[in-house]
Amino acid sequence: MTTTDTSTSAGPTVGTTIDLGAGSGNDAGVEIRPPAEIRYAGELATLDSWDTERGHERPPGWRLSPRAVRAFVVGSAELGVSRKFYGDDPLVDRAVVSLMGRQGLMLVGEPGTAKSMLSELLSAAVSGTSTLTVQGTAGTTEDHVRYSWNYALLVSEGPSERSLVPSPVCTGMREGRVVRFEEITRCAPEIQDTLVSILSEKQLMVPELGPDARVAARPGFTVIATANLKDRGVHEMSAALKRRFSFETVAPVRDRAFEIELVQRQLEAELGPGSGSGGDRPEVPRDVLEVLVTVFQDLRTGSTHEGAPVKRPETVMSTAEAVNVAVAASLEARYLGDGTVTAAEVARQIAGVALKGEEEDARRLRHYVDNVVRERARHDKRWKAFFTAAEPLWR
Repeated sequence: MTTTDTSTSAGPTVGTTIDLGAGSGNDAGVEIRPPAEIRYAGELATLDSWDTERGHERPPGWRLSPRAVRAFVVGSAELGVSRKFYGDDPLVDRAVVSLMGRQGLMLVGEPGTAKSMLSELLSAAVSGTSTLTVQGTAGTTEDHVRYSWNYALLVSEGPSERSLVPSPVCTGMREGRVVRFEEITRCAPEIQDTLVSILSEKQLMVPELGPDARVAARPGFTVIATANLKDRGVHEMSAALKRRFSFETVAPVRDRAFEIELVQRQLEAELGPGSGSGGDRPEVPRDVLEVLVTVFQDLRTGSTHEGAPVKRPETVMSTAEAVNVAVAASLEARYLGDGTVTAAEVARQIAGVALKGEEEDARRLRHYVDNVVRERARHDKRWKAFFTAAEPLWR
């Protein structure tokens, strides 16, 4: 017996938003962050038409061609498709090729390097959905990876296709879609290894329904996993599981001018029209963003752009965190200030990112402010504003 249709289970269908009470008011029903396939539905439709017009070959089970998937991620001025991932374009090419093979794709790197965003974009372009996701935690169980049961139906009817509740992996196999496994190394090793047979045999046995019952993967199924291999609290992956994945390392942004541009673009996306933030956002001047990015790069790399060594904090000083600081500084200026974002707002908001209760990190940051920032403040009014706001906070 081959079990390939579990659509009568109690779980929601792919792409379904369950409304548990939208509330009232002007913002009722507004999603803060819709999935990529909804946010960029127009671009995906454009790329689909481009594929059809040009006759681009699409791998079995893919909604778009590899050319279109690449254009969706890195952008295309010719087609009016925006760049969404800023980084190593050849990495994107290799990732697309990996998704056409038999192995899964493993995106590794430091926290905040946009691994999850890249995983979401690739899933949306290849499968038309990015919501088939397993979130790896210490509490993730085998049921989250394989399947579980509707216990009311299980008690009344016994094991049946109707009482089986598919996991995202099970649904992805059945429908030929990409499944995302976030933070896989936060799961216990025995839970991680549940994927070994799924990725190698492309089938999931369901012995409760009979000795031959199984869910067979359809063309288009694969897994994109992400892992912060140097983060705290992670588990080593087994050699058997590593062999089932093609590994790609997503590196932090190192070019300062490029990172400033990236933060600016992400800030516009977070607080611009259609973002759900409401109203007009204050402009964040480029020179203020330069201060923000410079602080993050100094502390991330352990060296100032002048070449002086500084002690790196343990806390994550990623581009994603820099964007969060820029958003928070903009909101502070809008709602609590005079509507002008300065380096002082940046300094106050960085404290919430950089100071996480670790005393050693606090000492390192105080040393940075007392030495590097103080010296810069002698010659630059932006850094003076930053130092004046940071000095009492970072004590």
